[in-house]
Amino acid sequence: MDRPDHILIVDDDSEIRTLLGRYLEKNGLRTSAVADGRAMWQALDRAAFDLIVLDLMLPGDDGLTLCRTLRARSDIPVIMLTARGEETDRIVGLEMGADDYLPKPFSARELLARIKVILRRTRSLPPNLRPQEERDIRFGGWTLDTVQRQLVSPEGVVSPIGGAEYRLLRIFLGHPNRVLTRDQLMEMTQGREADALDRSIDVQVSRLRRRLGDGSRDAAMIKTVRGEGYVLSVPVGKEAA
Repeated sequence: MDRPDHILIVDDDSEIRTLLGRYLEKNGLRTSAVADGRAMWQALDRAAFDLIVLDLMLPGDDGLTLCRTLRARSDIPVIMLTARGEETDRIVGLEMGADDYLPKPFSARELLARIKVILRRTRSLPPNLRPQEERDIRFGGWTLDTVQRQLVSPEGVVSPIGGAEYRLLRIFLGHPNRVLTRDQLMEMTQGREADALDRSIDVQVSRLRRRLGDGSRDAAMIKTVRGEGYVLSVPVGKEAA
């Protein structure tokens, strides 16, 4: 029998921790809940988790700080809970490496749906993205190690890449020289449709460009196609170094 996915809830509101934990467990998930960042690190040292639900406003280190530190160590998916649903909070959360966000107050049912989408997505590539046969994918002088999830720069510098950045890069590498709309990228990376004001894909593309040293104003690899979307405009494959 498959083990249930283990979700870590990090929220200083004891009522939210209790109610959310009960709801998720009722729907087949296993949960642990803590009130702050210090307890989160202790929980991560003791057990393995499949996803973290992380509140933005926490005593001590806030959710943004915790997410940034976590992303440097691990690619565990993170859904960030943001108070008031302010756009700035959402954008900064995505820049820090969160996989998705949900403004408070939120529906436990919607959170469960997003958890399931992210867990499915982390275990398999999007259905319309065929996996590359080779372990190493070369593009524009860079190499992506798809097993270790590491990027190797043209200078040979190795750095880990995980979470949303990794999935977005795999999508571009799977569709070189093809314009991908924001709606397509949202569907393939987050499993949901974008609304008119949703800038999360733009934020993630900007973050990936910075990672690749590809300035957004004169981007050479991931170009903006005005009114349409984005395109990876360099060759991809074994001979594309």
